[in-house]
Amino acid sequence: MSDVPTTADAITATWRSESARLVGALTRMTRDVELAEDLAQDALVAALEQWPATGVPENPAAWLMTTAKRRGIDHFRRADNLRAKTALLGHALSEEAVMDLDAQVDHIEDDVLRLIFLSCHPSLTPESRAALTLRLVGGLSTAEIARGFLATESTMGQRISRAKRTLAEARAEFELPTGEDRVRRLDDVMAVIYLIFNEGYSATAGDDWMRPELTTEAIRLARMLAGLMPEEPEAHGLQALLELQASRTDARTDAAGRPVLLEDQDRALWDQLLIRRGLAALERAELLAVRGKPVGRYYLQAAIASRHARARTAAETDWRAIATLYDVLAQAAPGPVVEVNRAVAHGRAFDPGAGLAVLEDLPPDALAGSHLLPSVRGDLLSRAGLHARAAVSFREAAGLTQNVSERDLLLQRAEESERAAR
Repeated sequence: MSDVPTTADAITATWRSESARLVGALTRMTRDVELAEDLAQDALVAALEQWPATGVPENPAAWLMTTAKRRGIDHFRRADNLRAKTALLGHALSEEAVMDLDAQVDHIEDDVLRLIFLSCHPSLTPESRAALTLRLVGGLSTAEIARGFLATESTMGQRISRAKRTLAEARAEFELPTGEDRVRRLDDVMAVIYLIFNEGYSATAGDDWMRPELTTEAIRLARMLAGLMPEEPEAHGLQALLELQASRTDARTDAAGRPVLLEDQDRALWDQLLIRRGLAALERAELLAVRGKPVGRYYLQAAIASRHARARTAAETDWRAIATLYDVLAQAAPGPVVEVNRAVAHGRAFDPGAGLAVLEDLPPDALAGSHLLPSVRGDLLSRAGLHARAAVSFREAAGLTQNVSERDLLLQRAEESERAAR
């Protein structure tokens, strides 16, 4: 049996776990995120070429860092106008020729945190932030990111390249923001991670209901952020939310790959390890909240998800507690998506009419072009026994979604409502 697959696996695992530290440290040294990524990629290529023959180094992460630094020195030596940087980088290498990342955790972890904030710079669009975060922090290839967002590799490559150019043109600093700017930027970072998760959890387009590779990566990023910012309750709240929601993954589709609604899911299929991790993260957020740290939308959504996770059956779900939490969430983070979900909660906690009343208060153009509002309205109308009107809403929703699996589900519910109306 060849040991090449084992070596390849080691390279992949090392790159996925250490690329953010590597790119972050190189960005700190070069002050050029594009060059830093190029140097890191050069080190990866060197590993792919050398490790199958020489074996995996005792400290593979340090090997990659040392190799990347040497490539950086060579680069600066070739650039006459950057000799000062050559001396600086050479000094860093001489002190750390056999670099032990574990011995410099604090410094390296700060580099990763800086890289996360840089990837979510305000000059970038949310889509570009997501792509760049997956590339620089997640260590995904352009092809992997493109598959996750149903884009061509060339299109995604152009998006990532434009994002790097935008950062360069904006003279984005590789420093952690402070004060109110840090609060705003942290919210941007968490929003990007949540965007990545949601695209994997309920794909906006394509044939598949879910894209697990994106949910997995978003959870990894959320765990990383919570570890880097242990005093931020919202970071723990985000981790808790993603862990708890992802715990339902195996139950969200049937054997044929068709979507299964929450109340119809086999809860024996819910991942208990993810639930325990999610509840533990929620508890960490709660302890910080008790100490006076402010909590927000992610903590509240995680608290809602925990009520589902703790219910052994759908019938045991504490919908009144969930409705109360949504009322608080609507005050903390108002918006039409929250109101639609609040309508679901009130419809379950009290009666369908209560949920429909929440929807009636939304402006006529709320979530225009989205299938979410008509699909929830259809569900509430169906529960109220107004099947003909429910069918119309379900068909409206089916016409708006770009996801094939979701469209099939909505059309199925429309047909069921039409039969019930006869």
